[in-house]
Amino acid sequence: MNNDVAEPASSPRPATARAPLRRFLLAFAVAAGAVLIDQGTKALALAQLSEYERIPVLGDWLGLQLAFNPGTVMSLGADSTWLLTIVAVVASVALLIAATRARTAGWAIAIGLVWGGAVGNLLDRLLAPPGFARGHVTDFLAYGNLFIGNLADVLIGVGVALGILLFVRDHRTHSEQ
Repeated sequence: MNNDVAEPASSPRPATARAPLRRFLLAFAVAAGAVLIDQGTKALALAQLSEYERIPVLGDWLGLQLAFNPGTVMSLGADSTWLLTIVAVVASVALLIAATRARTAGWAIAIGLVWGGAVGNLLDRLLAPPGFARGHVTDFLAYGNLFIGNLADVLIGVGVALGILLFVRDHRTHSEQ
């Protein structure tokens, strides 16, 4: 007589099987929050700021001023907005795939920050004037006289920095073993 009982299909999966889903959901939640914060601050900037007046926040180091950027940092690629839109779509899909493969919660957060920042700027490229897939990104954080960016840019930078720290930590951990 066989005492093995088949596990019902509705029984919960082991915690280890749920971990990748939890990490993906964490990355998704971070990305969604980043998009909401980015788009909300851009809406506030559009409603409250001017392209012609800078509001100092930290003297000449940081201010608030509205700008519309057809390119990337410092308007690089301004004549290729459609190409930047394609790159942003590809990056967003790649980050979605990366989120499904996040190995730790830290990596899920790093990927989520970059993913959310990329999607935030992609939404501008898709929906903002002058037209679909040619939209200019709304910027409002004026860094001295260097450039004007937005919170999506900051979130991307923080996510990349966190990813570098995690990579270095992981590399050190593996080399010590």
